[in-house]
This record gives sequence, structure tokens and C-alpha cells, in this order.
Amino acid sequence: MDERERALAGVLAAHRTLAARLEGLTDEQARQPSLLPGWSVGHVVTHIARNADGLRNMLEGALRGDVAAMYPGGLEQRQADIEAGSSRAAAELLADVAAANERLEAAFAAMTDDAWAGSGVAAFGPVAMREVPTRRRTEVEVHHADLGLGYTWQDWPTEFVRVEIQRLSMLWNSRQPMGLTGLPAAALAVDEHRRAAWLLGRADIDGLEPARLMG
Repeated sequence: MDERERALAGVLAAHRTLAARLEGLTDEQARQPSLLPGWSVGHVVTHIARNADGLRNMLEGALRGDVAAMYPGGLEQRQADIEAGSSRAAAELLADVAAANERLEAAFAAMTDDAWAGSGVAAFGPVAMREVPTRRRTEVEVHHADLGLGYTWQDWPTEFVRVEIQRLSMLWNSRQPMGLTGLPAAALAVDEHRRAAWLLGRADIDGLEPARLMG
């Protein structure tokens, strides 16, 4: 199994784990605050669904030979769509995220080698299609924990944690002055799950400022 196949398998597993967690979600739970400031559970579920649709936009564009925008209306569209969907009933939220995940999985299955070599435009700039499976898995795993419904960063799969540490350690190194690469000793002293959560902005480490890699 190559890197892309592993990432795609990870996305499917993350989708299934999320679906199992959300099964039985009540309207009351959908309205309660998530772990993200200012966002309810409904906001987070809607964001997960719209992220799937946005990534699908880019994948389908690459299949056509185009460089497509993740959010054609930009960040304003992204925020408006999340806000508009956040107050829906739990049943609507669950149907939406399930359908969005299915559409994204179908887009993944349709990709060709040429399409995987393409690119799209996300909110932060250009993105290679080969990176999309890893990005989707990160979105689902991180925001699953953000829901505050019992799944935490301590529950992240070990393989996901190790991939994220490797990926984000490289990003960390790229932002340091020349010759000062490598994670701080305090980050290396904690377990891998906490280290990944710190890199992703979801946990603190005594003596360290936030990693601020994801802003």
C-alpha cells in the first residue's frame, strides 16, 4: 500500500468513526457549544460537510483538467455556508455530512493518475491534489475531537498521529531560523498524542507557547 492508498484508507476510516460517533445526535446536542470558540456542534458538523464538498470541487476540477477553487465564493462563501447550516435539526446535519462524505469518496474513486498530478486553489492558496487525502483526514480527525462529544485527541489513531507529527515537524522546521530546526525539547518529552495535539493547536505543553502552525 503506497502513501496515497494509506491516506485514502485513513479518510474512509475517519468518516466511519465520525458517523458512528454522530449516530443518535440530538437536537439539544447539536445546539451545545463545541470546543471551538463561538461554534456549536452544528457549526462543526456543517464545516466538516462543506470541507468535503470543497475538496470535491477541486478533485472534480482536476479530473476535467482544470484548476478549480475549493470555495468559488471565497472565505465569505465558506463562512456563510457554515453559519446557514449550523442551526439545522440533528437529523439534517447527519444526512448532510453523510451525503457530503459519500460524494467526496466517489470523487476519490474516480481520480486518475493525471488528475492526482493536478492542483486546485484552497482558501490559503494553491494545493496539490496528491495532498487532498491527507488534508481531509486531518480535517475529520481534528474536528471530530473539536465536537466535544467524547472523542478527543487522545483517541486519534496512532498511525495518524505519527503522520501528523512528521508533516508538522517539517512545517515547524521550515519556519525556524536557519540552524535552529527541530522541535523543542519539551515537545519531544511528551507522548506522541500530546505532541501532535500541540502541533495542531489542540493541547498545551508546559513551558511552551502554542505552536501556531495551523492559523
